[in-house]
This record gives sequence, C-alpha cells and structure tokens, in this order.
Amino acid sequence: MINASLKQLSQALAARQISSVELSTLFLDRIERLNPTLNAFVTVDREKSLLMARAADARIAAGTAGPLTGIPIAQKDIFCAEGWTTTCGSKMLANFVSPYDATVIHKMHAEAGLVSLGKTNMDEFAMGSSNETSFFGPVRNPWDSSRVPGGSSGGSAAAVAARLAPAATGTDTGGSIRQPAALCNLTGLKPTYGVVSRYGMIAFASSLDQAGPMAASAEDCALLLNTMVGFDERDSTSLDRPVEDYTAGLDKPLNGLRIGLPKEFFGEGCDAEVMAAVRAAIAEYEKLGATTVEVSLPNSHLSVPAYYVIAPAEASSNLSRFDGARYGYRAPDYANLEQMYEKTRAQGFGAEVKRRIMIGAYVLSHGYYDAYYLQAQRIRRLIADDFVAAFKQCDVIMGPTSPSTAFKLGEKAADPVQMYLSDIYTIAVNLAGLPGMSVPCGFVGGLPVGLQLIGNYFAEGQLLNVAHRYQQATDWHQRRAVIA
Repeated sequence: MINASLKQLSQALAARQISSVELSTLFLDRIERLNPTLNAFVTVDREKSLLMARAADARIAAGTAGPLTGIPIAQKDIFCAEGWTTTCGSKMLANFVSPYDATVIHKMHAEAGLVSLGKTNMDEFAMGSSNETSFFGPVRNPWDSSRVPGGSSGGSAAAVAARLAPAATGTDTGGSIRQPAALCNLTGLKPTYGVVSRYGMIAFASSLDQAGPMAASAEDCALLLNTMVGFDERDSTSLDRPVEDYTAGLDKPLNGLRIGLPKEFFGEGCDAEVMAAVRAAIAEYEKLGATTVEVSLPNSHLSVPAYYVIAPAEASSNLSRFDGARYGYRAPDYANLEQMYEKTRAQGFGAEVKRRIMIGAYVLSHGYYDAYYLQAQRIRRLIADDFVAAFKQCDVIMGPTSPSTAFKLGEKAADPVQMYLSDIYTIAVNLAGLPGMSVPCGFVGGLPVGLQLIGNYFAEGQLLNVAHRYQQATDWHQRRAVIA
C-alpha cells in the first residue's frame, strides 16, 4: 500500500481490503519514523487525521464516497486549514491556527473526502528554490539527504518521494511545483493561472501563484486535479469555465503530436548529462508517434530579471499585512506602535523574505516604478507573446525542468542570484500564466532528472495525456528512493 497509486488505493478502499483508518495509520507511522530525518512535515496531528479517516470510512460504508474518499494526502503549509497550524514556513505565523479552510482544502477534505496527514515544510512564504529558507529548517532530499529537495514545495516533494504520503498539494509561483518534482523524481503540475482558486492560499505574488498536485504519476495528478479545479467567487482571479475530467483523455495516442523544442532551452546553461536525459525522453516520444519542431522563445532570457522585479513588488504589498497588530508573531518588547512594527517584522521574517520585500518596495517607489515595475510588465507581455507564436507551430513545448540535479544543502545559500537561476526554465511559464508539468525522465549519478512539458492555455488535459503515455512506455516514475 505504501507504493500504490491513487487508483489502486481507491480500489482497495472500495473493495474493503483496507480501511481509511488503517491506511492513514500506515502513513502516519511512517511519518513518525522518517520525518525526523527528512523534516518534510512541520505539523502532524494524528488525532485529527484519524477523525477524518473514520468519517471517510463512514462515507464508503454508506455508498456516498467519491473516487478519492479515504486516501491520505499531505498539504503544503501555505493553505489555510481550519483548526490546523498554518505557518507558511515562517516565524511570523509559527503559532497561527487558521479559523477557516482554503478552497483547495475544502474541496479535498469536505467534498472529495481525502484525509490530511499534516502540513508540509516549505520555503518561507514560498520564497526559495531549495527549501532552505524555512523557519523550521531545511528539508532533505530522500534520494540523498545531503542535498536539497527543491523549493518552495520541498516538503511536499520529499514527503511523496519518501512515501510518507501518496500525494501532496503544492504551489507554483516561479517553478515551486515543477522544480522540486524534478529533483525528487515526481510528477508535478502547475495549472493555467486562474483554474484553481487562490482563496485561503497565503499570497506571495498574486498574479503568479497557482496551486497544483504533486504525485508519482500523471494519472495520480489527473485524479487530484479533478478535486482542485472549479470557479470560486471568493477569488477575483478565478476563471468561470466548464469543469473537465482530466482522467478522460489520458490514453489518447500521441500520433501526430507536434513537440516544440525552444532553441533557447537547448543551448548553454544546462548540465550536459541532464540534457542527455531530456533528449532521450524526447526520442522516446518520437517512438510514440510524435514529431519535433524547433521553436523560439526569444525573450525567455529576460524571464528571471522580469520575475525578480514583479514577484518581489507583489510580495512587498502582500506581506505588509504581517505587522504584529492583528495575528501572527508580535515582538515582545517595544516602546510605541512604530517600534512594534519594526521589531515584529525584523524578528518575524527571514533573510530571503526581507530581501524580496526590500527589492519590491524599491521597484514600486516613486521615481523607480516606471523604470523597473512597468518595464518588467512590458517584458512579461513579450514573453507571453513568444509562447503564443510558438504554439502556432506546435502542440506542446518540451525541455529541461531544472538546469541541474539536486545540489548540496548550503551550496548556493551565499549567492542568491545562483539560487534564482535554478528556476531559469520554469519562470517564463508563470509570467505567461500557462500550464506546465515536470515528469521523471532519468537519473544522473543516482539523482533524478525532470522533463518539463509546457502547454497552451487550459491544455492541462493534453499535458496529462502526453505525460501519461510517456509513463506507460517508461518506468522512471516508478523508481523509489530507498530510505534507511
């Protein structure tokens, strides 16, 4: 059961081969044993989880269960969940207990009947590519505990890779689902912006953040995505469009699929062995009936500088609410209100969050707004237009997810720019609002490599089909990290 797919777990629960309480206990025991090594979870509440499992068993017994009722899942600690500590990986929210559920949490718990195993560690306020900026300490990669799992959804990635949970939620602002999925040998999907509600998901950069599923396979991600999508009037950016069944087209053949290979993704900057694994995966697609065409994303080299103007600008605005006055951490000693704000924010935020708030405040300040923020938004439009032009020649775009395999803990901590470049292949997708995936495609030196798939707007179903057919022909996604 530890290595079973969501479909297999669903069948076992429906056939009464195992109960949700037994299944949840299996994973909770594994978390208790292995989490001290990996630090993937920051909050586990066995009593709450088993209460949910008992409710799921009752739904199964009554015949009112959905396809995922009773299956345990890990939740990234960026989603508010009623009665659960919701920290966002920060000292600022270390003791904050949410009074309500995020829409994603409500859909999974109340509607689908999934069982939460706990909240996973993450880079503080989702700002990071290595899960080293968390107030609760770094997460370790199950494939090599001396290395990072990627970020910011590193806790979710490590939890699923170590089979502390069969699946998890993540969020992706500049690659935070896809990059850790690549570094931990998982399948991770960032949907089109607006497809999944952001209500109750603590904001980093509101025009970029999007929630999505992380699991072993594309089929598992499709099942999870079915529970996450849908219009939400409480989120002003939520799109009101028909809800799809993302499992319906998984088995479509790939004959005639046109794969776009951006020349900018296949030049310098990527590890040679990583690139070899990516090219081998593309060759496998050609065997499945796909053809390749060279496309160009001429402004993609500007995605990192544009992102690191736009995202910090939005973060500086979003994080102004953490002032010690209403909720969260408050500095213990202060003489007046201004000092309370200063001390609270100085003590409550980590170095990376402070860095991005300062950058954001600077680029939005009088005299610099036009030069930086407005210019970055113009570049964002050019990047989106590049994708529109590319998709006239192809159906899906492919390339590396990350320029390297997982790096050592602390290796890039002293050089923020090197850390930012970890997301060089993923950021443009967020700036354009497109859907993107990472799927396992090989190993280099015993460490996983991810293949990135980028689709046109609302092409999640096609991406999942393209990923699923590859996974039927290969077994990279079935390989599991061996945890002592």
